[in-house]
Amino acid sequence: MTMRDRIEEKLKAAFTPITLSVVDDSHQHAGHAGARPGGETHFSITIVSAAFAGKTRVDMHRAINALLADEFAQGLHALAISARAG
Repeated sequence: MTMRDRIEEKLKAAFTPITLSVVDDSHQHAGHAGARPGGETHFSITIVSAAFAGKTRVDMHRAINALLADEFAQGLHALAISARAG
């Protein structure tokens, strides 16, 4: 299972999103800090979920980052997050 698949699976299970997009942007960061040959280090996430109702942007980002702690420990270097309640 790829890092992208694991991220998507965890986000779906935790937040039951209405909309979810997980994009591996690693190729755009080749040669930069945290980049590895083979990628899977830099991702962009767009997520809309009712689970975020009443939460601040910081709260949503913290919840996502905490959920993906294992992925960060396994080489995920950067995560661009666009999250909102829906």
